[in-house]
Amino acid sequence: MANIHSNITFALINIPIIMNPIIKNNDTSFNQLHSKCKHRISYVKYCPHCKKDVKNDEIIKGYQYEKDEYIFFSKDELDNLKPSNDKEIEIISFIKMNEIDPMYLEKSYILEPSGKGKAYSLFCEALNKSKMVGLAKTVIGSKFYFCILRFFESRVIMTTLYFEEELRLPNAPLKSSANSKELELAIKLIDSLKGKFEPSKYKDEYQDNIRNAIDDKLSGKRVKKSKTKSKTRVNDLMEALEKSLKK
Repeated sequence: MANIHSNITFALINIPIIMNPIIKNNDTSFNQLHSKCKHRISYVKYCPHCKKDVKNDEIIKGYQYEKDEYIFFSKDELDNLKPSNDKEIEIISFIKMNEIDPMYLEKSYILEPSGKGKAYSLFCEALNKSKMVGLAKTVIGSKFYFCILRFFESRVIMTTLYFEEELRLPNAPLKSSANSKELELAIKLIDSLKGKFEPSKYKDEYQDNIRNAIDDKLSGKRVKKSKTKSKTRVNDLMEALEKSLKK
């Protein structure tokens, strides 16, 4: 889903934009093959009641309200249920980014200016200077979202949010059972492992191993098992903290 034309709207402002996902799938793609003949498996939509293959234009959507009992919706009926702003990104307020716990963040998109971009540039500058993010609502595909718009390196990034009912939040806080000495050592251990977030250094080791294995197979080599580091486990918490600090 790329090059989606939309508009950022708030008050009487209308900013034309083009929306594209930031994330690209890094996974190596495999096909499913029949182990006997090594040919690809095909997927057929089949109705066991009619005992026949079904075409896409013969399929409707149904909601099961009781076992084997459905109510049916056409595409037009579902389209009519979409909010009226489904072609827009409507900002409803501006908030501080630190008010949003990261667990609510879902998927990010880059919003590029469409046309001359003067209003877009002004919006970017205002977000940057105010240190605020826009809380907005929109529809992507067939799903309604709340989202945030934030400034990042001369662009607007839109990140969709999970709804509270989609999160499995804990019912009650856990009581701490750590003593003061354990807590002191744990904080020292955290301090000793301080660092900076450097995304360019973080590589997908599993996908690298798969790509190397593909190259090995194409070259007629045997695929080697990945090396695993053996770790010493210490069951006593205080002993584990003290040994970790020394290490």
